[in-house]
This record gives sequence, C-alpha cells and structure tokens, in this order.
Amino acid sequence: MKQKNPTGTVLYTIEQAIKEYRKVCQKNIEKVVSDITVDQCLVLIILNENEKISQIEIARLIFKDNASVTRIIELMVKKDYLIREANEIDKRKSKLVITEKGRETIVLLTPVFNLNRKTALNGLSLDEIELLDKLLHKIISNCKK
Repeated sequence: MKQKNPTGTVLYTIEQAIKEYRKVCQKNIEKVVSDITVDQCLVLIILNENEKISQIEIARLIFKDNASVTRIIELMVKKDYLIREANEIDKRKSKLVITEKGRETIVLLTPVFNLNRKTALNGLSLDEIELLDKLLHKIISNCKK
C-alpha cells in the first residue's frame, strides 16, 4: 500500500526527491573521493566555471546562507581543495583558487556527476524531463511573486 505523503502535496514529494538525490550523490561521491561533500563539490564546479564569482553568488547558487558557505569554504581550504589569495584592490575580499588537488577531484568526479544525473532521470523521456523542468519553473515563479 502506497503511503500518502505527510502534507498531502506534491511539494513534499519534490523535497523528498531532492533529499534522495543528494543521498545517492553523496554515496557515489564517497566511492571515489572520501573526504568531500555534495555542497563542496558544487563549490568546486561553480568556481571551475567562473573563478571570479563572489562568495555571495556561490551561496545563492547552492541555496545556502553566507555563513554556511563560509564554513564550507574554510573546510575546503583546510582539506587543500581551495586556497585564498589576497585581493590587491580590496583587502577585505579574497579570491578563491582551486588547488591541484581540487582540479584532480573535479576530473575524478565528473563521471560520478554524470552517473548521478543518469540514475535520477532513468526512465524519463526527454519530453517528460522538459515538462518537469517547465512545471518546476512555474512553481519557482509563483513563489517569487
């Protein structure tokens, strides 16, 4: 017998899907690199794509508050995934730079990221994925009004 979700809404199911996806991602990441989290991987990916991005923008992209991102980055510096370089123009800011270990980790984990997406979307047609994306964007838009 299928158990009804606690709130009776699809929104609960969306949150459950996200949590299950994060669990499978973390499990697959740990098989390759044992000392990095999903959020730390996201920071690496974002910095790899845009090395000049601000910490505030990183927080927005990974849906975390600034304090959480600061803690994530501090751990990544301690684990030698990132280094902080002084900003010559504004001493209050620092530039985040991916270390060699961080770059190697991105290479090692790229197939894992692809596997995670493939696992989560298994059995969905391209049309279904596009429809789901469209529907989720409608929900996002409704919530921003």
